[in-house]
Amino acid sequence: MSSPILGTFLRDAKMFRVLVIGCLLLYTQKKVFMSLIFSAITALVSWLIFLNFKSKDNINNNQLIKSLALLIGVLSSAFFIVKTISRFALIIPAGEVGVKETLGKVDSQTLNPGVYLVNPLTEVETYSTRIQDLKETVDSTSKEGLGFKLDVSLQYRLDPQKAGEVFQKIGTENQQQEIIISRFRSLIRQTTANYNLMEIYGDKRVLIAQSLAQAMITELQPLGFIVEETLLRNIVLPENIQAAIQSKVAMEQETQKIELEVIKAKKEAEKKIVEARGTADAQKILSEGLTDKIIKLKAIEATQKLAESQNTKIIIIGGGQDKLPLILNEK
Repeated sequence: MSSPILGTFLRDAKMFRVLVIGCLLLYTQKKVFMSLIFSAITALVSWLIFLNFKSKDNINNNQLIKSLALLIGVLSSAFFIVKTISRFALIIPAGEVGVKETLGKVDSQTLNPGVYLVNPLTEVETYSTRIQDLKETVDSTSKEGLGFKLDVSLQYRLDPQKAGEVFQKIGTENQQQEIIISRFRSLIRQTTANYNLMEIYGDKRVLIAQSLAQAMITELQPLGFIVEETLLRNIVLPENIQAAIQSKVAMEQETQKIELEVIKAKKEAEKKIVEARGTADAQKILSEGLTDKIIKLKAIEATQKLAESQNTKIIIIGGGQDKLPLILNEK
């Protein structure tokens, strides 16, 4: 644009300069309601300039100003229409809830996922109700005062019914996380200080996680949060302590192995004793049941079977001891 045209533009377009200032205010306002006001003013001024502005000095300048006014009027009108509709119709997506604030007053009733018609003066703050996984690595100490690092996870979510209280007492999701992290770290140190290092590193990890979860429930439930679970992911010990613990664990495992072998040997010995007693009892019962008559009967039966054999040649009746048949084989 040449200098004469620019001079004419600045001299004859005072209303247009007001229009430009309105556009700047429109896009620099943070509050939606103020943006609506400025968008309406900008659109109105733009259309008035487009319909009524006439430059007496330069026709080309007249067309340029009208074109710019038309462009700004269309954009401002579209912005005003979209924002106006959005002020009356609100969509809360799945996995979130909304908290209404009207002129500084917070509504205790939360908005669940869905479509709502709201007051244009009402601001709606949305919060996620999905499970959040907070991972922390904390320097802690055991009951003996030994230091170690602990990797812990806290899984929690916002209580939808208490979203209004959280908005009033704490604020945004970033502010919520700051509060939760500080309390989480403090409770981790308090919990581990009640246990020996071997217990933390060994068989009481689940119990420690449960104790920590209960402590977090006590702390966070009044604030409006639901604790799902706490997890002890990893324990990082100093190298000398870790080597000593591993050596002790190896010795305990070896001791347990020896104890199992001793128990096994005792069981085998008891088994042999029981078997021997059973054999002795059986022989005793058998000897008590063998009378002379039974022995003679069994002898006669055996003699009869031998007599029927093809190898038997001579049988002497009553010739043996106890008058039993005597059998002679021919050679």
